[in-house]
Amino acid sequence: MTESIAASGAEIATVSMRRVKFTNTPGENLFALLRERGMTILPNTAGCFTAKDAILTANLAREALETSLIKLEVIGDEETQFPDVEQLLRAAETLVKDGFTVLPYCNDDPITCKKLEDIGCAVVMPLGAPIGSGMGIRNPYNIQIIRDLVQVPLIVDAGVGTASDAAIAMELGCDGVLLNTAVAKAHRPVLMAEAMKKAVEAGRAAFLAGRIPRKLYATASSPQDGIIE
Repeated sequence: MTESIAASGAEIATVSMRRVKFTNTPGENLFALLRERGMTILPNTAGCFTAKDAILTANLAREALETSLIKLEVIGDEETQFPDVEQLLRAAETLVKDGFTVLPYCNDDPITCKKLEDIGCAVVMPLGAPIGSGMGIRNPYNIQIIRDLVQVPLIVDAGVGTASDAAIAMELGCDGVLLNTAVAKAHRPVLMAEAMKKAVEAGRAAFLAGRIPRKLYATASSPQDGIIE
């Protein structure tokens, strides 16, 4: 795991507060392990199905880890792991008022993302596809609309399966990608982590450079002057 993190160039690691055991055993404390490597820990509320549970988990994270950062997840369906938008918005509003820096996992719905920004969330994190599916960016047009609609940073959360998916997310104007399964379950995780780093860098550079418009018909790229007829 630590080799993959180093190869990826990531600076932030998100950790589920409900799925990680707190221990003082040397070498087994995940939080200490990450901090030793200079990582910023982003606790998350994975496994919460109500705003109440998510708010409680966020407060436990702030007390245990002494951070106001929280990746907010409120799941509406266990099989698809899609967010419950109503509960998510309710939890986000409460946590922002309580002084948290909220990074919400949400649907790729522009209206939901705009509402989260208006509430005061620090970023919006729409899914590219279901968590762990590796299906890539299923609706790039929505991601583009979200990019145009919100001013806060935009991070694709979930669905990235390989390096090209990460590059596409960045080419669409995202500020980053959040991923786990694509690296953790790759045949060679460290190599995949390195590929993700390069893809993110290339995708961002392409976005800043500006792609050419798509056209139905060919356009000659060579100069027309001096052509012998």
